[in-house]
Amino acid sequence: MRKAKELLINFIRGFCMALADSVPGVSGGTVAFLLGFYDRFIGSLDDLFHGKGPAKVAALSFLVKLAFGWIIGFGLSAAALTSFFDSHIYEVSSLFMGFIVFAIPIVALEEKRVLKGRARNLAFAVLGAALVVAVTLLNPTAGSGMSVAVEHLDAGLSVYVFFAAMVAITAMVLPGISGSTLLLIFGLYVPIMGAVRAVMGLDMAYLPILLVFAAGVAAGVLVFVRLIRRCLERFRSQTVYAILGMMAGSLYSITQGPLTLAVPQPAMELATFSPLFFAAGGLVVGGLQLMRRRLEDPADAGGTAPETKPSECEPNRQPNLP
Repeated sequence: MRKAKELLINFIRGFCMALADSVPGVSGGTVAFLLGFYDRFIGSLDDLFHGKGPAKVAALSFLVKLAFGWIIGFGLSAAALTSFFDSHIYEVSSLFMGFIVFAIPIVALEEKRVLKGRARNLAFAVLGAALVVAVTLLNPTAGSGMSVAVEHLDAGLSVYVFFAAMVAITAMVLPGISGSTLLLIFGLYVPIMGAVRAVMGLDMAYLPILLVFAAGVAAGVLVFVRLIRRCLERFRSQTVYAILGMMAGSLYSITQGPLTLAVPQPAMELATFSPLFFAAGGLVVGGLQLMRRRLEDPADAGGTAPETKPSECEPNRQPNLP
């Protein structure tokens, strides 16, 4: 019974992360933070590549369960949600803004032990917000991007997709920066999501570029996740402040989302802002918190894997911080 419950919990976690990862605006890392398993998620990714023995086995077990829900959620999103995103961009953007605005105080409350009394680290929040705004401003032009079918695949395109995947997966695991938004900036969001839909429809002409993309994702995890984990272990206060800043900065990124569509729309302004969908975003955050309380195994609260020894980077087990 315990194993079945754990499988269900991790399926739901992965499913919710996939919905966030597949649409520009909110990262799966934000969902992981709100559902209380972010530290375990980062630690498991790192242990999968760098761990030894039991740690590697425990990480693989956890990530496979998470991936099961993620793959199903991403597939459903690629088939349906992305078209809704194109046709209802302002409503979806308002929804994401509500999600972020209501999520920020929740993250701050959960991390109050490392935030309280360390106001000097607010500088990292400013840097985090500035980073997201700067990345958003780098978006050159909107458009449908490039063709990624096998007949257009060459060495240059492969290297570009590989690099973009490395950067995007880093954003997807960081709360605040949306990996899908970065793919939009690289001009690859529409082509990659189209390739996913094509392969789901058994059109194998797009499989090679998806394999290149997957290799870039693996390389990004290998290179960057350990850095994120070390920051959470040794500089948790500064890292959490930076995460909160990135979440705040993503509000600007969301307003600019309509400019990145295949058929560009004006940036969101007060006239196109939807208070109803903004409030719905807050309800989504509340629903995630309720889901966490209902489903979370007490032994797993705070991100502690039941089968592994808790590490010093887990919530409620804070190391001594500057």
